[in-house]
Amino acid sequence: MSYQLVIAEKPSVARSIAGVIGADKKQDGYMEGNGYLVSWCIGHLVSLADAGAYDEHFKKWRYDDLPILPQEWQYIIPAEKKGQFAVLRSLMERPDVTGLVCATDAGREGELIFRFVYQMAGCKKPFKRLWISSMEDAAIREGFAHLKPGADYDNLYQSALCRAQADWLVGINATRLFSILYHKTLTVGRVQTPTLNMLVDREAKISNFKKEKYHVVHIAAGGMEAASDRFLNPDDADATKTACAGAQAVCVSVKREKKTEQPPRLYDLTTLQREANRLFGFTAKQTLDYAQQLYEKKLLTYPRTDSQYLTDDMQPTAESIVSGLWPLLSFAAGLDIAPQFGRVLNSKKVSDHHAIIPTMEFVQKGFDGLTEGEKKLLSLVCCKLLCAVAAPHVYEAVTATFTCAGNEFTAKGKTILTPGWKEIERRFKASFKTDADEDAPELPEITEGQTFDPVEASITEHFTTPPKPYTEDTLLSTMERAGAEDMPEDAERQGLGTPATRASILEKLVQMGFVERKGKQLLPTKDGHNLVCVLPDVLTSPQLTAEWETKLTAIAKGEADPEGFMAGIEEMTRGLISRYSQISEDAQKLFQTERVVIGKCPRCGEAVYEGKKNYYCGNRACQFVMWKNDRFFEERGKTFTSKIAAALLKDGKAKVKGLRSMKTGKTYDGTVLLADTGGKYVNYRVEKRS
Repeated sequence: MSYQLVIAEKPSVARSIAGVIGADKKQDGYMEGNGYLVSWCIGHLVSLADAGAYDEHFKKWRYDDLPILPQEWQYIIPAEKKGQFAVLRSLMERPDVTGLVCATDAGREGELIFRFVYQMAGCKKPFKRLWISSMEDAAIREGFAHLKPGADYDNLYQSALCRAQADWLVGINATRLFSILYHKTLTVGRVQTPTLNMLVDREAKISNFKKEKYHVVHIAAGGMEAASDRFLNPDDADATKTACAGAQAVCVSVKREKKTEQPPRLYDLTTLQREANRLFGFTAKQTLDYAQQLYEKKLLTYPRTDSQYLTDDMQPTAESIVSGLWPLLSFAAGLDIAPQFGRVLNSKKVSDHHAIIPTMEFVQKGFDGLTEGEKKLLSLVCCKLLCAVAAPHVYEAVTATFTCAGNEFTAKGKTILTPGWKEIERRFKASFKTDADEDAPELPEITEGQTFDPVEASITEHFTTPPKPYTEDTLLSTMERAGAEDMPEDAERQGLGTPATRASILEKLVQMGFVERKGKQLLPTKDGHNLVCVLPDVLTSPQLTAEWETKLTAIAKGEADPEGFMAGIEEMTRGLISRYSQISEDAQKLFQTERVVIGKCPRCGEAVYEGKKNYYCGNRACQFVMWKNDRFFEERGKTFTSKIAAALLKDGKAKVKGLRSMKTGKTYDGTVLLADTGGKYVNYRVEKRS
């Protein structure tokens, strides 16, 4: 009997596929049955090797070794993943396996994961591609009925390979170059560095902002309220208020304009991340994690998508899902919409995956057994689907203009004619107690020529406001649009990163200490500021990555040459290294951590600083040092804190609670003396117990 070997990206996805295609026998590292063997990778099983793998010499970071440009790329399997790789290789080598099915996630990175494993195992057997947008049983069955030839995705693989190799070249060389120059590990990345630059730019605009005071005069009479333009001079505002108080206001014009707000589009990943951040405070990574979990539970379609449409043939599916959602969503109870599906269907605007929507499986199962975060995210996606197929929101915008004592005043309001999709959104927000949008008030009936008196006049004081710090919502939006003005209109992928990578970029910046979270805000740290200041424009501007993404998309479509792209990256890397060969001595100190003085040295009187592992004298000629892991404190079960060290330096002794007796093991409070003999080591002893 011959077998087809199906390779998924994760164990959970492999189990779902195996259940549908009848591979129901569990083996060690794979499932078997019905002519299939189903196994899995664990994310990236095979990765590009680090520089040290090319030459022992590269394990140390030296300027003279740069640029590092591999001629033959090398690959590694991380130690913890070697077992699963061995399983896959042995399955590929089985003589009864006649072909493979690549069932990794249907996108650029999924393609790379499978191809690396296939090549590393030296496999030459033919393979086909499973390309699906949902983990539902019906979608898997449909996908297996229409498997595509593996070669159809060769260009996608070339694009993924170029992305990985180019990121390696720029990341490794630029990180080493600037870390060597500044004596601190400074991680530089094609997407993360321009993203950091945006945060630094915004902070500069906020700190350089000079707020200006202005005044607005308000008039009110007979239910009418209107406001003047801004007055920068308070005396002018006072004069206007005085002139209007008790005078007559006349309505000189009433403009009524019927306006229609079309329903929103469905979610792609970035829009979902933005709205989940704005409404629930989820980070981009949390949203992606929840969406991925829901996808693997078959309740949501594939999340890493940049499309906001469904394909034309999905109308029956969409109709079934929408009609099945009403009983599951408490906020939609009693609402009556006549769904219009035309707006959400457009095959031309779906590249790899359609928009994110709930699945039929969710319609059958509901919210049972989901975590709070998963429920919120799924409800948000359901709400968006209902809004997208609901009626437009129609209202009448009213602008009334008044004159009073020779001055002009304006009142704005709106009258809702058809609530449409906004009513669904309003109910959704109310049910989750998130902030509702503020709407203009309804104006009383006003006609042209109508007079109002006597007028009451008042003044309010305002200040111009600086730009707001970025939140994940606003930063993701800016990343999506970054560099767009330098790109052709029809460029498929604009901005920084891809919907699938933006969340991890933000997390990495926080982990590396270049960005900190303060509530919903993302703020650059001092090191983040400095890093952006020292790097060249080519690394901090979004143009580079925007150009890359355009070229990578062209490679994926077979419209550009991978070798030409990589030659350009190598040339850029060489230029970077030759341009930055040395920097001034002052600049080298830019990233030094500020040393914390904790006392005076008992030997030479100089300052004693806290280091990572010790407390040391700042005078290099003096050898005074107290080690944090000194045996005296370790044996007595105490951490040698900076507070104890400061007391020892100040008074020669420190009161310490909870010392452990080396004879009895019981704890006691005592006074520790600094017994410095002037030699290489500092000694301590316990003076007395209390």
